[in-house]
Amino acid sequence: MADVPVPAGCYSCSISARLGALPVRDATWVEGGWYLAHNFEGGLPGWFVLVPQRHVLALDELTEAEGEAMGRLLVRVTAALRAVVGCTKTYTLLLAEKPGFAHLHVHVVPRMPDLPPDRVGPRIFGYADDEPVAERERDRISGLVRDHLASH
Repeated sequence: MADVPVPAGCYSCSISARLGALPVRDATWVEGGWYLAHNFEGGLPGWFVLVPQRHVLALDELTEAEGEAMGRLLVRVTAALRAVVGCTKTYTLLLAEKPGFAHLHVHVVPRMPDLPPDRVGPRIFGYADDEPVAERERDRISGLVRDHLASH
C-alpha cells in the first residue's frame, strides 16, 4: 500500500516527526506505528487521541498490522484511563474533519461516572468549547497513563 503524500501543514505529521523531543502530553505512548497524545483542546482531563505515525486519511488505508495495533491500543488505553481517571468506559470517535487535522486520529474520551446529561454521547464534544486543560495537568495525567501502559 503506497503512503499518502504528506501535505504541508499536517499537524499530526509534524508531531510524529518529533516524538522523541516532545513533552509527555504530546507523546504519551508510542507503539505499533501509533502515538498517543492528550487532546490539547477542550476541558476534559484524560481526553486522548490515538494517531498513526504515518500520514493516513481513512481506516481502510491502514495496514493489517496498523489496524491490529490500533485495536490493542484502544483496549489498553481504555484500561489505563479507567485506572487513572476513574471513568466507567471510553467513547472512541473518528472524525478527522477540522481543517489541518484530516490525518486519521481516534479520540479516546473518558466517560466519567458524573458526566452531566448535556455531555452524554456525541454531546461530549461540548467540552471542546471549554477552557483547555492546563499543560501541567495534561502532563500529570499523561505520565500516569504512560506508567500504566508500561506496567500492564
